[in-house]
Amino acid sequence: MDNSIDVITNNIQLALAPVFLLTAVATLFNAISTRLARTVDRMRAIHKELRDDNISEDRLYQLMLKEADESKFRGRLCTIAIFFDVLSGVFISLTVLELFFFQAGALNTPKTGYVMWSFVFGMASFMISLVVMLGEVVYGYLSAGWENRVLTK
Repeated sequence: MDNSIDVITNNIQLALAPVFLLTAVATLFNAISTRLARTVDRMRAIHKELRDDNISEDRLYQLMLKEADESKFRGRLCTIAIFFDVLSGVFISLTVLELFFFQAGALNTPKTGYVMWSFVFGMASFMISLVVMLGEVVYGYLSAGWENRVLTK
């Protein structure tokens, strides 16, 4: 009896471990989406100011053009990070399905290679998404140009 409880416990652990990774994927997706939304909102505000032609100083106009380009690049980084985050979620979900079918006996010959590679690809995609997100955060900080953005009257 103890042996069957151990087997059941092990099967539950195998099936649930990747599900916790899906929570991390969803949390990262939420964070990236928020950053992307803020970048898009800032880009729209800059475009509105440029379109309304309320800018009299040439230096301010050039700074706003530069900030618009930086926002565009940051948006691209966020989009790339979202792509890899979603890809990670797909691979981890595939891992959960594979483990479920193998544990349920739906597939007679378990191919551990499928589970291993779907998990590895999921984790690699997640790490790429994290690295791209870190790049976006660092670029966002560096592009703020604290010393250049202050305009004296």
